[in-house]
Amino acid sequence: MKVRVDAQRCQGHTLCAMAAPEVFELSDIDGHASVVDEDVPADLEEKVREAARSCPEQAITVF
Repeated sequence: MKVRVDAQRCQGHTLCAMAAPEVFELSDIDGHASVVDEDVPADLEEKVREAARSCPEQAITVF
């Protein structure tokens, strides 16, 4: 599984980082999320799916 954050859509709600802090990091400047590594370890896949579902802006793509 892979994951990406659309920087144009992300509004910095931080819900993804709360759901999967091992996968998402937040910018110190604007709070927007980015992915630490787009390759998601198997044991974190459900957390990443939850993060994608919780994103109000639908900025997270899981594939």
